Amino acid sequence: MAALAACVVLAALAVFQAALIAGAPLGRLAWGGQHDVLPTGLRVGSAVSIVLYGAFGYIALAKAGLVPLLANGAVTSVAAWVLAAYFALGVLMNAISRSKPERAVMTPVALVLAAAYLVLAVN
Repeated sequence: MAALAACVVLAALAVFQAALIAGAPLGRLAWGGQHDVLPTGLRVGSAVSIVLYGAFGYIALAKAGLVPLLANGAVTSVAAWVLAAYFALGVLMNAISRSKPERAVMTPVALVLAAAYLVLAVN
C-alpha cells in the first residue's frame, strides 16, 4: 500500500510540475513560491523533478516487490531510507517556506511521501 500511495502522490506531483513547465500560474506552490509563472531555469528544474519522481516511484515499487530490481535488494533498501530522509527534510523545508500556499500544500505532501518511504524502508 505504501508503494502505491507514494506512486500516486509522485504522479500527481509530476502532473503539477508539467503544468509549471507549461506556464501555469502555480509557482506560488513550488520552488520557494517566488514566482507565479516559473522562469526558464526553474522550468528546467521542474523537468528534472519529473524524471526523479519516476525513479523514486520505481524504487518504491521495487522495494514492494511489484517490479523487478535494477540492482540488488540492499541498494533498493538503502535508496528507500535515503528517500525517507529526503522527504523528511522536504517536510522541514516546505514548512519554513516564505510562501504560505507552498507551506499549506507541499508540507503535507512531503509528509505523506516521507511516511510512505519510511514504511517501505522498515519493511
